Amino acid sequence: MKEKSINCGIAGSGFAAKFHYEALLRVFSVKVDIKGAFSPTREKLGQFTDPRNLKAYGNIDELIDAVDVIHVCTPPLTHEPIVIAALRKNKHVIVEKPFTGYFGDGSKDFNGDKFPREEGLQQALASVKRMIDAEKKSKGKIMYAENWIYAPAIMKESDMIRKTKAQIIWMHGEESHSGSHSLTYGQWKFSGGGSMMGKGCHPLSAALYFKQVEGMTGNGKPIRPAAITARTHVVTRMPGYKNEGHLRTTYTDIEDFAMMHIVFEDGTFADIFASELVLGGVHNWIELNTNNHRTVCNINPNNAMQTYTPDEKHFKDVYIVEKTETKQGWSSVSPDESWFTGYQHEMEAFYRSAAFGDPVESNSTLAADTIATIYAGYLSAEKKGTEVQITLF
Repeated sequence: MKEKSINCGIAGSGFAAKFHYEALLRVFSVKVDIKGAFSPTREKLGQFTDPRNLKAYGNIDELIDAVDVIHVCTPPLTHEPIVIAALRKNKHVIVEKPFTGYFGDGSKDFNGDKFPREEGLQQALASVKRMIDAEKKSKGKIMYAENWIYAPAIMKESDMIRKTKAQIIWMHGEESHSGSHSLTYGQWKFSGGGSMMGKGCHPLSAALYFKQVEGMTGNGKPIRPAAITARTHVVTRMPGYKNEGHLRTTYTDIEDFAMMHIVFEDGTFADIFASELVLGGVHNWIELNTNNHRTVCNINPNNAMQTYTPDEKHFKDVYIVEKTETKQGWSSVSPDESWFTGYQHEMEAFYRSAAFGDPVESNSTLAADTIATIYAGYLSAEKKGTEVQITLF
């Protein structure tokens, strides 16, 4: 049987573009031909394409025309126009999280602390609708690059839900660490929000996905979010915060802590925490309590490998795990971080879908529900935790 070949291109040249490229090298069911990349900053584009022997495209339309699948690894405020341009040409789109959002009114002095959250919610929903509508008219699919969905622990639990026909009663989960890699992350006009958006989207999407699986297993219809109560805080910008130099403190107008309480259509619920206030590496986990089993999915850290050194100088050239402040003492090592966090598995699934029509687990519905829930959460937080209904597409 002849191997199926798919051409792809990468929009972007930063952190996400790099891990997408590495994950593509681990796709085995389909022959992936990476045609090249585009980024508006020629110097950064060259730094990405040159060492990887990729073609540097002159504009995004030229790249879209040359491929079957486009990877959207650009800042989130640019996602919508690229996704729609690709779908109009019937190309599949693998779009990084956050899917889309509200990034201000375009004014130079826009401040994320001050705009009405109702406006942000409506603008974010309008962006989602435009992207969903473009997908409906296209032969291409939106594939939402939420790696948590394809993390082995999440995939295993979804299989357990199907086989046990479990009812998920409640969930709680978290993504936290000591601060983002990105220097622009602390500005709402670039990131579309703070911890609720940048960190909370991961465990939130996992919780939404598990309820989709439960609903499809039970009656062929996903169970979706109905309402949210949320709170946010800005700890590192408080006048009384005592900075010891371990947490990032360069945020200008975003929150660094968020809590979401999501109620689903069937009355069950999930509690999600997200912050930039946790030392000791990334804290990624979600726990499910069902009517016939309980599962804790530890994505990061986990005890797959643990090591100890009395002096971190011995591990100077050893990668341990993302976001850890020190290598001294005991460390939880991730022997293959991209495997545990789902990057290669999501690409394998997406390319099987592009080549053979396999259904996409992390699709536009999950992406839309995630954004709708988060921005309803921001409105709830503005109202000091008043419950807000979630708009579904």
